[in-house]
Amino acid sequence: MPEVIINGPEGRLEGRYTHGKTPDAPIALFLHPHPVHGGTMNNKVVYELYHTFAKRGFSCLRFNFRGVGRSQGEFARGEGELSDAASALDWLQTYNENAGACWIAGFSFGAWIAMQLLMRRPEISGFVAVAPPAGKEDFSFLAPCPSSGLIINGDQDQHYPPEQATKLVDKLRQQKGITIGHEVIPGANHFFTNQVETLGACVGAYVDERLGGGTKAKRKTG
Repeated sequence: MPEVIINGPEGRLEGRYTHGKTPDAPIALFLHPHPVHGGTMNNKVVYELYHTFAKRGFSCLRFNFRGVGRSQGEFARGEGELSDAASALDWLQTYNENAGACWIAGFSFGAWIAMQLLMRRPEISGFVAVAPPAGKEDFSFLAPCPSSGLIINGDQDQHYPPEQATKLVDKLRQQKGITIGHEVIPGANHFFTNQVETLGACVGAYVDERLGGGTKAKRKTG
């Protein structure tokens, strides 16, 4: 898991990268929680997502937003972090010109940024949004949502009410041409305390079905 330095909009961005073993390995980018509240690329949920995809042969990149760890710059209320994510995706694509697919995943604040990047980059073919800040941040930009994906939250999320995630899912499911999966993990709080492995298993099963052309994306549990 080599360390990498990416040229970001406000200077260097610190990252970790795992290269897929096949020439056309799909790529995946991972975005961490809110920088102001201690979010980093080493967050347990982000780490689990990263390794879940890496185990499936993806070329994976996670990085610290500006002002976090050794990444330069200062927090920029989401606009700057979206630019950071775009630069990170550019870097990932440069080293994987023949990638068979492009995915993005994010946790909490990172899920909000991931969904915004999804709207700007048509090459993104799948997403995983873990505990998105529905009800707090504006998701109206998903009009329409351009790709199928999975939204996961815990039914004991103390930061963002689970019913807000359900409302977001219901809204996105009204669109034609995409399929939105929704997993609700019983007993899980916002940070998936003692449930990170369960989260990883849910994501892994979803990705396996997508890669294999299955239909799990239509399933809702919880």
